[in-house]
Amino acid sequence: MKKMPTQAGTATDTVAGFATRPGAAERWIRQTEPSASDAAALFSARLTIDVTPAMRQRLKLVAVTRSTTVANLMRALIDTHFPENSKEPT
Repeated sequence: MKKMPTQAGTATDTVAGFATRPGAAERWIRQTEPSASDAAALFSARLTIDVTPAMRQRLKLVAVTRSTTVANLMRALIDTHFPENSKEPT
């Protein structure tokens, strides 16, 4: 792994030069924007599905293109195709 200088002048690890760890962790940990834990409070049930690598790539590409997350994309898809008040045949 390479060492890259950060804004504070310290070095952090990189993964093949792809991304660096934040130099000032305390600053981004204490951010005021909604975090993943806030989403966990709203969405407390986890759903895991197996998809092919090609499907995962397509989902991630669409999510990035729409400036959203795969989770939000999937929630919208479920809401669209399976509305709360729909009557399913029994």
